[in-house]
Amino acid sequence: MRTYADLFAVREFRNLFLANCAGIAAHTTSALALGALTYASTGSALLTALSMFGAPLAGVLGSLTLLSAADSVPPRRALTLTAVLVAAGAALQAVPGLPLWARFAVLFTGAYVGSITAGARWALLTDILPADAYVLGRSTMNMSVGAMQIAGFGLAGVLLVWLTPYEVFLLAAVLRVVAAAVGWFGLSERPARTTTRTTVGRTLRVNRELWADPGRRSLLLNLWVPGGLVVGCEALFVPYAGDRAGFLYAAAALGMLAGDIVVGRFLSPAWRDRLVPALRLLLALPYLAFALSPALPLAMVVAVVGSAGFAAGLPLQERLIVHSPAEIRGQVLGLHTNGMLATQALCAVLAGTVADLVPVSWAVALLATASLAATLVLTAGLRRTAPAPVEAVR
Repeated sequence: MRTYADLFAVREFRNLFLANCAGIAAHTTSALALGALTYASTGSALLTALSMFGAPLAGVLGSLTLLSAADSVPPRRALTLTAVLVAAGAALQAVPGLPLWARFAVLFTGAYVGSITAGARWALLTDILPADAYVLGRSTMNMSVGAMQIAGFGLAGVLLVWLTPYEVFLLAAVLRVVAAAVGWFGLSERPARTTTRTTVGRTLRVNRELWADPGRRSLLLNLWVPGGLVVGCEALFVPYAGDRAGFLYAAAALGMLAGDIVVGRFLSPAWRDRLVPALRLLLALPYLAFALSPALPLAMVVAVVGSAGFAAGLPLQERLIVHSPAEIRGQVLGLHTNGMLATQALCAVLAGTVADLVPVSWAVALLATASLAATLVLTAGLRRTAPAPVEAVR
């Protein structure tokens, strides 16, 4: 399976793709609406960054408590229930006059539920597609993220000119319902990957075993930290560009989309691995230009070029899957996803804190410098990553 035609010939993949598109579109439109609402009411770069990017911090709690549900609950059921609960949260956000603390509570509750089943989506992808098609399938799913971020942020930017943030939240709720319906009716029911009950003890035990392996630990850190710091740069787009921030977010999404197309579709496995170092450097280097306070068109070019570097995650994820037991694949991929999103959220909070102390353009450049430093420090561990036998988890 080497072409998009082959990929979309698989009915379940088409439906998983469509459900993911609807969910990402809902997330981006509601995130920009909440960010605009927060910045208008507080004027704080920190709170704005937290409102748009802080929700995945709830994934830390999910990863430490019930993450094993990604393997012990049938995937279709897990994904549909999550979509329904998050739709209810978006509907609550549409209530005018809801206190900001309550909006954050709704946001973090939905993120916690989503973090528990995060790995089920990506583990399901390994069931739907042949093993050698995972990178193409994952890159295509990433493309849906990029395309829907472009559409979602662009649409939200336009809608916020004509509509209130509360009306945009209602649109997001409808999109979440669409995602739930497509997932329920478009995916086949599969049994859970393991018959072991979902418990905090099992979650923590598997996490310890995963983290104790130097190869997996190195892969996870390289997947989490450099990219998270660049997302910190993106978290400052609203303070940097104001009501034109949607253009910067769309540009960043376009760059990620282009990188996923090239790496996922056109490069062989050998070339994917060979280009990992260059892509990881590309991720942060362009953002150093923000130190010069570039005008919006140049800033958009920087965002496009830098975000292409996120494609380095594809071959690293492939290695993580190869060296992970099938019976805990959902938890492995959930730990990767939650850790990545939580790191991004922490870096967004860090970025907002820095931007409240120094000019926003300097803050972006400082976060980019930190990302480059992290890349250089973590490269040695990545070079030491070698194929290892899969260890059974009891």
